[in-house]
Amino acid sequence: MSRRSLLGHRLIALFALGWLLFNYPLLALFNDSRTWFGIPRLYCYLFAAWALLITLLAFTAEQRAPRGRPSQSDPSAPVPED
Repeated sequence: MSRRSLLGHRLIALFALGWLLFNYPLLALFNDSRTWFGIPRLYCYLFAAWALLITLLAFTAEQRAPRGRPSQSDPSAPVPED
């Protein structure tokens, strides 16, 4: 599986995770009058889920090719001759 294909699959999985995190069943669990440290639980949940998705997206998007093997976009990599 190519790196580009793997990146696409990971981004789709993160989209699905975001869809689940910000959809009705989970939001309803935190929508009540109780608070965490004086902040409504729903606001804490929304901020934590948003921060988690941003962090996971950053790690996914910034991954580099493994060492010892040049990346496909590496300009210093030798060009194969046909």
